[in-house]
Amino acid sequence: MRHVWLQLLLALSLLGSVTLAGQSSTGPQDTAGDRPEATPETRPQRVRVSEGVSDRLCRKKVKPRYPKDARRAGIQGHVVLQLEIDKNGNVESAAVVVGPPELAPAAVEAVKQWKYKPYLLNGQSVMMETQVVVSFHR
Repeated sequence: MRHVWLQLLLALSLLGSVTLAGQSSTGPQDTAGDRPEATPETRPQRVRVSEGVSDRLCRKKVKPRYPKDARRAGIQGHVVLQLEIDKNGNVESAAVVVGPPELAPAAVEAVKQWKYKPYLLNGQSVMMETQVVVSFHR
C-alpha cells in the first residue's frame, strides 16, 4: 500500500511541472487571490425566503376586510402575493401572483400594513422577497 501512495505522490509532483496547451508552465495557479473579498457592496442586498420563514418573522398581521360585493356574490378563495420587505421589516411592495380579482385589492391593502422582524445575513439586515397567501372564506 505504501508503494501505491509513493507512486501517486510522484505522479502528482510531475503534474505540477507539465504544461498543457494554453497554460503557463509555472504550475497550478492559486485563483483564490483573484476573487474579491466580500464587502458590503458585494454581499447580497436582498434574499428570497420561504413563506414559512417569513411567517415566523412576521410581527404584525392586519386581517383583510372581506369586500362586501365579493361576500354577497359568494366569492372566496386564496390570494397569493409576492412581497418585497425592506431592511427594517416594512412591506415595500405587494404584487398579486394569483387569486380572485375581486379579493386581490383587499389582500394587498392588508398585507402592506404587516410588519416583519428584519432578516439578518452575516449580522447585517437585508431586504427580503417572499410569497404569502391571504385567505378569504365566508
